[in-house]
Amino acid sequence: MAARTKNVRRIFLTSMENTVEKMQSGRVLSLDFFRGVTMLLLVAETTGLYDVMGWVQMHHHPWHGFRFWDLIQPFFMFIAGVAMPFSLARREAKSRSYRKNWRHILIRCLMLLAFGVGIQCAYSGKLVWELWNVLAQLSATILIAYAAMRLRVRWQLLVSLALLLATDLLYRFFPVQGFNRPFVMDENFGSWVDLLLMGKMSNGGGWVAINCIPTAAHTIWGVVAGRLLLSASHAKFSKLRLLCLWGAALLAVGYALDFSGVSPIIKRICTVSFIFVSGGWTLLTLAFSYWLIDVKGMVKIVTPFAVVGMNSIFIYLITQTAGVQWFNGFVGIFAGGFAGWLGCSEHVQAVSTALVALGLEWMLCYYLYRKRIFLKI
Repeated sequence: MAARTKNVRRIFLTSMENTVEKMQSGRVLSLDFFRGVTMLLLVAETTGLYDVMGWVQMHHHPWHGFRFWDLIQPFFMFIAGVAMPFSLARREAKSRSYRKNWRHILIRCLMLLAFGVGIQCAYSGKLVWELWNVLAQLSATILIAYAAMRLRVRWQLLVSLALLLATDLLYRFFPVQGFNRPFVMDENFGSWVDLLLMGKMSNGGGWVAINCIPTAAHTIWGVVAGRLLLSASHAKFSKLRLLCLWGAALLAVGYALDFSGVSPIIKRICTVSFIFVSGGWTLLTLAFSYWLIDVKGMVKIVTPFAVVGMNSIFIYLITQTAGVQWFNGFVGIFAGGFAGWLGCSEHVQAVSTALVALGLEWMLCYYLYRKRIFLKI
């Protein structure tokens, strides 16, 4: 039995090493790592693991404040931006110009919008027109970031700041009574836009669809970071230093705006301070990933995470729909039931179910990677 276990482990580790070798060709592995960690966190959330563990930091802050889980959507938006220069470079190598690539971008954004609305329908159990899902938001931020992609870096940064300033001013000076309190839940400009676009607000959650405008800054900053990582004119430590300096600067400005009372950190309406703070932590997370993987060379830890990130949209769609509505309960029959037979508490049964579901969903991603099946848009 021990010999068989060692053989299985040897085959698995060899498979992982071969996977890393394939991934290293022409890739920035830290981006694969960062994307994979983000997606694994999202998948774990759909299994109910954070609920049963009672981890407060793995849930959004109810309004004014900041928790770790508030970083996940900025991670998602930012990573999409980082990947864009690499994608465009590959397409241009195949004689696909920036202008010709517009068709691909438009189709991709329309599909993301359709998936985002579709997930909201799955949540509601009926046909709805709701634009709060991260994929619907991403469809807008990618479009904005790609439109600014050929600009010089200083102009890209100015565009991102202009988007933040414009939305901040609209919140502060919107004249419609009942929606003219910029930082009050459901009584602000974003809620008014929701009524205009969808005829409803987010059932007291405070989320607004117009978040796609300020958070487009995250995707634009991702494009800038991607261009830096792609650049051959900067050494690795120079890239690392720039990422850290910009990340620290954004954190300083964001927290100063919050502490001074100028702009409270509110994720649900993506205030300026929230965009700066989350952008700063995102840049520092990319810097850490770059240092760990591309500078220190710890490439073997990439694969367990990257295989999830390689099919990011697919696994997100599957876990947000079939995973939540059917798979978790199906796994619970066996994993939770077996734990119950062993005399475990209901809490342990719930944790077992979540962990087994997460493991099986990871194995699905690994199987797809081994078969070289990448479902992308």
